[in-house]
Amino acid sequence: MSSCDLCAAPLANVHSHLVHVADGRLVCACAACALLLGYGSGERYRVVPDRVRPLADARMTDAQWEALGVPVDLAFFHRSTPRGKPVAFYPSPLGATECLLPLDAWAELAAANPGLDTMEPDVEALLVNRTRGRREAYIVPIDACYQLVGLVRLRWRGFTGGDVWEAVDRFFDELRSRGEVAA
Repeated sequence: MSSCDLCAAPLANVHSHLVHVADGRLVCACAACALLLGYGSGERYRVVPDRVRPLADARMTDAQWEALGVPVDLAFFHRSTPRGKPVAFYPSPLGATECLLPLDAWAELAAANPGLDTMEPDVEALLVNRTRGRREAYIVPIDACYQLVGLVRLRWRGFTGGDVWEAVDRFFDELRSRGEVAA
């Protein structure tokens, strides 16, 4: 059984997560710690929400994707308070890999997709899946992004990933079942 990273109380399988704002670290939290530390000013910790919002009308051309500088077809983007700008990562066999995000390319994408300005800094991300011809975009809790990173790291085999793609498909099937269309 796991325990709260803040007070060591036992945790249920389903529990809250907080982001330590200064370093982006995710912490598991009991309900009391989440309530006490996560819902205040949000200067030290922020509660990770559990909503999933598909961006059904996401506007992202192939040229815009290329301009973002992501070398693969699966990535997530979030606004980092300590850095004062959006950042981009993609899941890899080595874990979350950061790529340099050209801010002008991000600004163009954000202008074409006004829903992106509703993402809460540090705790929500734009998750984009362009693998195998798909064109999916979601605003998700940041812990879902790291769940996907862990899945890719654990399941990747060989040069092409092996059976990781079936697991990625199941991950996105679950997201679709959790989501509601964003306005």
